[in-house]
Amino acid sequence: MGAELVINAASHETRIALIENGTIAELYIERSREKGIVGNIYKGRVVRVLPGMQAAFVDIGLEKAAFLYVADVFDAIEEYESLLYDGRKKDDESSAEQDANNHTEFRPLHPIEDLLQEGQELLVQISKEPIGTKGARITSHISLPGRHLVYMPTVDHIGISRRIEDEVERERLREIVERLKQPGSGYIVRTVSEGKSEEDLIADMQYLSTLWDEIAKRKDKAAVPSLLHSDLDVVQKVVRDIVTEQVDKIIVDSKTDHDRVVQFISTFADKRKYAVELYGEEEPIFDHYGLEVEISRALGRKVWLKSGGYIIIEQTEALTAVDVNTGRFVGKHNLEDTILKTNLEAVKEIAYQLRLRNIGGIIIIDFIDMEKEVNRDKVFTALEDALKSDKSKTNILKISELGLVEMTRKRVRESIGRMMCEPCTYCEGRGYIKSKTTICHEIFRELRREMLDIRGTKATVTVHPLVADLLYDEERRGLEELEKKFKKRVTVRAKPGFHQEQFEILIN
Repeated sequence: MGAELVINAASHETRIALIENGTIAELYIERSREKGIVGNIYKGRVVRVLPGMQAAFVDIGLEKAAFLYVADVFDAIEEYESLLYDGRKKDDESSAEQDANNHTEFRPLHPIEDLLQEGQELLVQISKEPIGTKGARITSHISLPGRHLVYMPTVDHIGISRRIEDEVERERLREIVERLKQPGSGYIVRTVSEGKSEEDLIADMQYLSTLWDEIAKRKDKAAVPSLLHSDLDVVQKVVRDIVTEQVDKIIVDSKTDHDRVVQFISTFADKRKYAVELYGEEEPIFDHYGLEVEISRALGRKVWLKSGGYIIIEQTEALTAVDVNTGRFVGKHNLEDTILKTNLEAVKEIAYQLRLRNIGGIIIIDFIDMEKEVNRDKVFTALEDALKSDKSKTNILKISELGLVEMTRKRVRESIGRMMCEPCTYCEGRGYIKSKTTICHEIFRELRREMLDIRGTKATVTVHPLVADLLYDEERRGLEELEKKFKKRVTVRAKPGFHQEQFEILIN
C-alpha cells in the first residue's frame, strides 16, 4: 500500500499528514501568524561575541538575537574544509548538511573573537527554529534545497544520499555533478535523484544557481537586519521533500492549494504523474481519514500497546524520557519472555511516536530490565531497524545493563506537543501541585513564625476553599493546638480566586 499526503489548508492554519500503511506517520503544522523560518536567509549584524562560549549573537530582525557557533562561521569552514572532508566519507545528505550545523564535527583553530567583531555584517541562514526560550540557530554556511539537489555555494564538496545504495548509480551521479558544478561550490545529491537523467540535474542546478545570484544581488542593497530569502511555505516544502515514488496520492481540501500543488509538481517534480485530488466532501478531511484521533493520541503522556503494556513519554527542556512498562500484559511462558515481547512491541511504538511527535535532542529510553544479553541485543537491533524509515538523523548507543538506551535525534523545529500545547498556568508546567494537606502544614509552620514575632490577639488565614475545608475538618486539631499554645484565635477565610498553593496570614 502506497503512502498518501493529506493536506488540510485554512486561512489560519495548514496541516499536512503523511499516511503510511493507513496510519499517520508524520505531521506538519504551519500557522499564518507563526510561519516556519528554517531555511530563511538574512543579512544580520553581530551584536555580541562570547569568547567563553565560542559563539556570537546576531541581530537578524527577530524577537530574539540568533545564535551563531564558531564552527558555523563561513571563514572557519572555508579555511578548515580539509578537516571536514579529506579522508572521510560524507555520503549522507543529512550528515553533509550537519557538518556545517554541528560544532562537534570539527574544531576551528581560530577562536571566534578572531573571526567576528561586534557590528560586523553577515549573511546567515536559519538552521534551527527558536525552541523554548532559545533563539534561532544560524549558520553562515548557506544551503539551497532543490528537488534533486541541495546547492552549497560556500563549500566545495559533493555528497550522495546514503539511501542510494547502488554503487554504480552513486558514481554516475557523482560524475555528473562533479563535471557540471561551479568551482568552489558543492552539492548534496538527494535520494529522489536516483535514476534521474542529466537533464533533470542540470535543470535543478540552473534554478538553484539563479536563486543564489538573486540573493547575492539583494544582499548588497539590503539594510541590516533584513530578510533576503524566504524558504517555501509548508505545502511546497513538504511536496518538494516528501513526495517520492512511494507517495501515490496527494489529497487537498482547498482549491487554491490544490492548484498550487499541481503547478509546483509540474514545474519541479519528476515527469511521473502524481495523483493530486481535490477533496470536496462536507466532512472535514482529517475527520474523514481518522487523523484527529491520532493527533490527540500524539499529545498524550501515556501510549498503550496492543499487548496491554504502555510507554510514558515525558518531555523536558534538556531531554525526553521514555519509560516502558508491562502494564496489563502478563505473558504466557516466563518473565524474561514477557519482558522481551513488551520491549520489542515498545520499540516500534517509540520509533513511531518520535517521528510523529517530531521529538528531537537527547532521548533516554528506559526499557524493562532484561537479564540475557542476547535479548538486549534483539531489542537494540529492532530499534535500529525501526528508526531506518526516519528521515531525521539519529545516533544510538548500546543498551546498558540497566536497560537504558541513550540516543539523539536531529531537531530542527518544535515538537508537535510544544507547538500545539502550552504549559499549564495552574501548575506552571510541572504537571503536579502541592497537596492540600501539604499546604495546611505549611500554614501551621508559618503561623508559628508569625505568632512568635508579631503581637496580637487574632490571626486570619485566607486560603483556597478546598484547603479551608480541610483546615475546618481533618486538620482542625492543628489549629486548636496553635490557638492554645499562643493564646490567639485563628480564623480561616476561604477565597475562591486563590491558587490552591496560595495563602495569606494577617495577625491583628
